[in-house]
Amino acid sequence: MKEITVQAQKDHIMSLCTASPLQALSELIWNALDADAFDVKVDIIQNTLGGIDAIRVSDDGLGINAFEADSQFGNLGGSWKKDASRTQVSGRVLHGRKGRGRFKAFSLGNHVEWRTTMQTGTGLRSFVLAGEAANPGLFSLEEVASPGPGTGTEVVVSNITNPMGSLLDAGWAVQQLASHFALYLKAYPNVRIYYQGLLVNPVIVQRTSQTYRLKASDGTHADLQVIEWKSRQGRSKIVFCNADGFALHEADAAIRTGSGFNYTAYLVSERFTPLHEENLLVLEELHPEVKAFLDATRETLRQHFRERREALTVELLQQWQEEGVYPYSGTAETEAEQAGRVRFETCALLFRAYSDNFDAFSQIEKRLVFTLLSESLDTDPEHVFDLLGTVLNLPQKKRKELQKLLAPVKAKT
Repeated sequence: MKEITVQAQKDHIMSLCTASPLQALSELIWNALDADAFDVKVDIIQNTLGGIDAIRVSDDGLGINAFEADSQFGNLGGSWKKDASRTQVSGRVLHGRKGRGRFKAFSLGNHVEWRTTMQTGTGLRSFVLAGEAANPGLFSLEEVASPGPGTGTEVVVSNITNPMGSLLDAGWAVQQLASHFALYLKAYPNVRIYYQGLLVNPVIVQRTSQTYRLKASDGTHADLQVIEWKSRQGRSKIVFCNADGFALHEADAAIRTGSGFNYTAYLVSERFTPLHEENLLVLEELHPEVKAFLDATRETLRQHFRERREALTVELLQQWQEEGVYPYSGTAETEAEQAGRVRFETCALLFRAYSDNFDAFSQIEKRLVFTLLSESLDTDPEHVFDLLGTVLNLPQKKRKELQKLLAPVKAKT
């Protein structure tokens, strides 16, 4: 067995070992893709009590060159990728070049093994690289007597100590990974990522995609790709990407879209690479060029979602009528009937926008909710407005907007 010591201060190495579970998994997936993998599989191995025993990320790439492990694992910034821009066989764009991503694995568990098989002049040879979170600057390397059936690497993280419950929600994890790798998977459609056997496919989980050409106030250009997702993702974000679609920095979108839109805005430009390397993207509003792009992006997003709200309202009302869940039939014959429908539609759309899973309701459930809502609005609209504000936990500003919107309706009735 051979020991490999990382040439860096321990406190610096420890600082590289922190990440959220999804960030750590993403780094392991990126390492697999940079090794020319076409299939990457993430598996969460549970114990009998439902907890997580281990996390495994396996791929069919070229494997880790164990003969160069001293430089690949022993030096920060000494990765073979430092002087390369594309993968060795398929020529795909590389993601990492500083050799830091592997340390994120220690944020998942205390023991990490890289079980790798590489092709040599004498045939396949397999090795195990292992490390401990307590001393992430020290790795052991040992050759396996019987090599694997093909090249590739299997990273196994065990002795899980931190809370990892979010990883057990496969649907949520697939959604997050789809968002993170969306542009890469679009650029390389022959690459497949699986999570618990589920294919990470942005096309399946996205609702729409639209691209805009932006020009910032200083004259520079970027492409803005707005992808709307079918399910809730948390806070919407603007992702700065290099010309090849790799995420460099994320910023809060900080705009109100209404109508329950869940989206990610990808801002793509070759200009962001030098800004990232100079640590200027993180300054956001404090850096003039970055601020110019953020301002242009947010203004475009506001216009985009104004148009989307109008289109979505028409689509939803038509869909509810076709499903038979819309509580009115025919056309409104009086002004009072029309006002009642406007009142109902406003509240129904608001309810859907702030509900996590309304679109997943059955037709019977939707019909029941809409019938109760329409009858309650006919008898005591003020109470319904207050109830919606409380149950949906609407912000005060949104409650005032609702009251202002419905004021003309109430006046007519």
